[in-house]
Amino acid sequence: MSELVVAAVQMRSGVLPEANIEAMDALVREAASRGARYVQTPEMTGAVQKDRAGLQQILKSEADDLVLRAASALAGELGIYLHIGSTAIDVGGGMTANRGMVFGPDGGAVGRYDKIHMFDVDLDNGESWRESAVYRPGEVAQTVDLDVARLGMGICYDIRFPHLFRDLALAGADILTAPAAFTRQTGEAHWHVLQRARAIENGAFVISAAQGGVHEDGRETYGHSLIIDPWGRVIAEADGDEPGVIVASLELDEVKAARAKVPNLKNARSYRVETEMWSNTGERVA
Repeated sequence: MSELVVAAVQMRSGVLPEANIEAMDALVREAASRGARYVQTPEMTGAVQKDRAGLQQILKSEADDLVLRAASALAGELGIYLHIGSTAIDVGGGMTANRGMVFGPDGGAVGRYDKIHMFDVDLDNGESWRESAVYRPGEVAQTVDLDVARLGMGICYDIRFPHLFRDLALAGADILTAPAAFTRQTGEAHWHVLQRARAIENGAFVISAAQGGVHEDGRETYGHSLIIDPWGRVIAEADGDEPGVIVASLELDEVKAARAKVPNLKNARSYRVETEMWSNTGERVA
């Protein structure tokens, strides 16, 4: 039986990467001390900064990014897989990527994913977001091979697009991820059900580290980082929106067992959608 001890780090990132790196370092070390071989941090680990001008001032390329440098060194020192849920990266031409990175036990990068789906929404009480005004959408889904499992990478709003996670599962992912900075409003309504649904419909573990609380830039995020098993059961959850670490031991054979019980990934069929009704004799019905 293959086993993997994993951790999700819940943060309350501010506007300056240096302070966030310090917080990340302490929490990742705690996770590793509790036996975690794979550790995930939330979306926007490097900075939660809704002011575009302020974000531009701290942006760096992937090679020069302070968070990614620190994560590479930390993964190598601790001998773990360290998944930075995402951080903002300058990709040139005035464009920014919301990029997740996975570093292996030797400190080298083993996975890179740019968030595909942009959070362009108008919520109640005047809350409105336009990620597409700041970020360049990714175009490639990504899996990463760990020692004993295959990881599928997603970020936050991606969780609302089931086909992405289905494609990752069909590509062999045993563990699906959606590190996030969910708003409190959407989190209270949908966070748990979306995470559990992706686990159930793909027979996969889901790990989603979250930002939580009221941030330095005034944003409020939901927290409740989650680790969910392939049957949709929550096996670890952060207490509210406070920073901290959750740890769980994943029995990876549970993926095979869940997919054997309900083989929906194999049973899926192609079909077409019609907007007109036809009789069984081939005549159009008005």
